[in-house]
Amino acid sequence: MVTNARDELRAIAFWADALTADEAERARRGITERQYPAGAYICHKGDKLDPWTGVVTGLVKISAISASGKAITFAGIGAGGWFGEGSVIKGERRKYDLVALRTTRLAMMNRPTFMWLFDNSVGFNKFLVTQLNERMGQFIATIEHDRLHDPTARVARNIAWLFNPVLYPRLHDHIEITQEELALLAAVSRQIVSRALKVLEEKRLLRAERGGLTVIDVDGLATYEGD
Repeated sequence: MVTNARDELRAIAFWADALTADEAERARRGITERQYPAGAYICHKGDKLDPWTGVVTGLVKISAISASGKAITFAGIGAGGWFGEGSVIKGERRKYDLVALRTTRLAMMNRPTFMWLFDNSVGFNKFLVTQLNERMGQFIATIEHDRLHDPTARVARNIAWLFNPVLYPRLHDHIEITQEELALLAAVSRQIVSRALKVLEEKRLLRAERGGLTVIDVDGLATYEGD
C-alpha cells in the first residue's frame, strides 16, 4: 500500500531511497508517465527531449545512424533503468534515437525538478555520479564489442548489460525478452541470436526460455569473446 511520496516514488525509481522525505515529495510531483507502443520513436536524434526518463515497464533502444549509414546501438534500457541525465544537465538536443522495442511505459521527470535535485540533493548527486560512471564503462565496452567479429559475443554482452547490478538493482536472474528484441539490440539477425543463445546455453552461461532468459553467469556473458 502506498503511504507516502517516497513509497510511491520507490515503485518506479530505485534511487528514491537516496532522497530525503521532502526531496522525494518534490521528485514525485515532477514526474508524469507516458506510454509508447512497440516500434514507436520516443525521440529522434536532434530532438529536444527535456525530461529525465525512466523505464517503468518495457524496453528502450538507444541508437543512432552514422554518417556512412551504419546503425549503431549504444544501449538497451530495461525496466528500472533511468537515462538521459547528461542531455538534461546540459540542456542539449539528443544525440541519439530512442525507440520503444515493445509497449513501454515511461516515467518523465521535468527538467526544473531534475535541476532542483541536482542543485540541492546530496543523495541524488551521489546516485548520478555512480550512474554516469557505470554508463561510461558501458559505452567504452560498446566500442570494444562493436569491433568484435564474433556475433555470439555481441549477443552475450548485450544480455549482460541488461543485468548490470548498478543500473538495474531490482533485476535478479530473469528477464522477459524475445529473440527479435535481442536482435535489434545487438544489431544482428534473429537467426544469429537463435544460434548464439544455443552456444551460450551450451557454455552454461544462460538458460533460454519461452519469451525470456535466465542468466546463470552474468560475468561470463560480459567477458565472453567467442571460441
